[in-house]
Parts: sequence; C-alpha cells; structure tokens
Amino acid sequence: MLYPLLFKENLHTIVWGGNKLRPYKKLSPSNAPIGESWEVSAVESSPSVIANGPLKDRSLISVVEEYGRELLGDAVYEQYGGKLPLLVKFIDAKRDLSIQVHPDDEMAMREHKKFGKTEMWYIIDAEPGAFIYSGFREQITPEEYRQRVENGTICDVLAKHEVKPGDVFFIPAGRVHAICGGIMLAEVQQSSDVTYRIFDYNRPGLDGKPRELHTALAAQAIDFSVEADYRTYYGNTEDRAAPVIDTPFFDVRVMDIDQPFHRNLIKYDSFIISMCIAGECSLALRDRTDEESIVYLHEGQSCLIPASIADYNIVPVSKKVRMLEAHIDRKNRSPFSKFTRFLHITKK
Repeated sequence: MLYPLLFKENLHTIVWGGNKLRPYKKLSPSNAPIGESWEVSAVESSPSVIANGPLKDRSLISVVEEYGRELLGDAVYEQYGGKLPLLVKFIDAKRDLSIQVHPDDEMAMREHKKFGKTEMWYIIDAEPGAFIYSGFREQITPEEYRQRVENGTICDVLAKHEVKPGDVFFIPAGRVHAICGGIMLAEVQQSSDVTYRIFDYNRPGLDGKPRELHTALAAQAIDFSVEADYRTYYGNTEDRAAPVIDTPFFDVRVMDIDQPFHRNLIKYDSFIISMCIAGECSLALRDRTDEESIVYLHEGQSCLIPASIADYNIVPVSKKVRMLEAHIDRKNRSPFSKFTRFLHITKK
C-alpha cells in the first residue's frame, strides 16, 4: 500500500545562496552557498529520493511511473500524461537572484519539450528592507527592454516590493521577477527547470565565468503588461486551511494549527504536498494503523500524500504549527490541451 512519502535532502549550491537552509532543515551547518532545497521533485535533472518505508531509496520519478493514478489521482494523471506536475522548494537568497522570466506551457513545449513555469512564493523570513521584483512598474516596449538589458538599467522599470513573513506573490509565466537578498521562502511551481536569465549584474558564477543569459528567448516569453498590485492577499489562517492561490496550475492553502486538524482531500482526486513552514507535527492517515501510515514533520520538511489516501490528521507536537499545502484542483483544468496531448504522445 502507498503511504505518506518523505524525501532525502536535495540541496543545490548556487552563487547567490546562503547558509540558512541546512539549520532550518535540522541538518548540520555548512559554509557552502545553499540556494535551494528541492523538496518534492520529479524533474529529471534533480529528482527526489524517498527516505521512508518500503519505497525507501527509490527515485520519485520511478514511483510515479509505477503507481500512476493511485499516486497522482485519475484527473491529474489524465491531464498531465502520468507526470507529477508540481515541484516545491525552499529558497535562501543571501544575494540577489538574476532578473528572469519563465515561459508558458506552449513556449516551453515548443522550445524545450518541457512544462512551462508558473510559480508562487510564500515568504518565510525577510531581513529588514528586503524586497523582491515582480512585474513592470511602467509600460515599456520590447525595444526599450532590449536597450535596458544592454545598458544594465532593466531594474529601473521593475516593480519593487518590500516583504515580510507571510507575504505571498503569484508569478505567472511571462512575468519578469527576482528574489533579492535577505529572503527565505517556500516556492510552489510547475514541474520545470526552465528559466530565462535576463540580467545577472555582470557577476561570475561559482566557476568564475559569467552565467549564461537568455535575452532573446526571454523577449519572446515576457508579458509586458502592468498590474496595479502584484501581491496576493488571503484571510485568517487560525485552525483553518486558508485559500491562498487558486489557479489552473495549482491550489495552495496555508494553515496555523494548535490542535489536531482533520484533512479529507479525497474529493480533489489529486496528490497533496504538505510543507512544514514552522513547528513540528505528526501526519497520520485515517483508518490505518500500520507503521507507514504516520510520519513526523519538523520545519523545513515536506511530505507527498498520494491521492488515493488523502484523508489524514495533522497533530501538533510543538505549541503551534504552520503548514503550506499544494494540490491540483480538477475544477481548474489547465488550458494547454496541446501540451497535454504532447505528453501523452511522448510517453508512448
């Protein structure tokens, strides 16, 4: 039988990374610039490896292939051609990330034969004055974009947002953005490793060489529209699952829990990813008493609950627990039917 899946560490050393993720995840500290922890990943370049139960040491990709509908849910399996469509991360930005943009599904399929990349950020920690870039603050033309990339003034026309813990930003494909220094966050995104760097402050990578830019591809991907407000707002999270994001690509809920909390999500016909943002808790399947039916999570850990068993209790071990929860809502069908057909074709 399937059970809640935990994963081995999957840390990425990056030039802009810091030293907060290892302590946050209760791992021994290191001086390496760890920028990302890929918590639940079925991306071929860096897949998660299961850390508990009978499936221990197996790649998540192979388990998704074997258990298909039971793990993903029938609707998700059909929509995404039997692939896990989400990737979740913890990110520690000691320095500014590059100014970047992601392609949508149609462009990513055409150029890379991969998913596009829409994502959201939940701010876990932010130093005073820390900020992110998201979207344009004024209208510019594609020609002005090219000029500003060349002369290094692209940041002058981007919308700058100071952040604090609990802030949320939705970053649809096509929106220019960057996480800047002094921020740790949780990221939920489509299962893709495609990023177009627009500007990287003329700094070298870890190998001492300039990092590759993707100016021409980025120009094709960018949405130049200007929004009045780029933040995402949500309601009270006390002892309830507060809806944060509701999109064709993923739904996200945030919960602050100080007592046992029942989650029956079978109706969504989707896998569930739970990220422990703060505190410590147990997650126990209902109506099962076998050893694999209960797992313990502390802050910095994440868990994948298969669709067929998504009925469970979250029980705080610490005084208070904050959880971030992501799944696919079948009422929000992704509009990219061409991409879905492509996935089915390439799987055969």
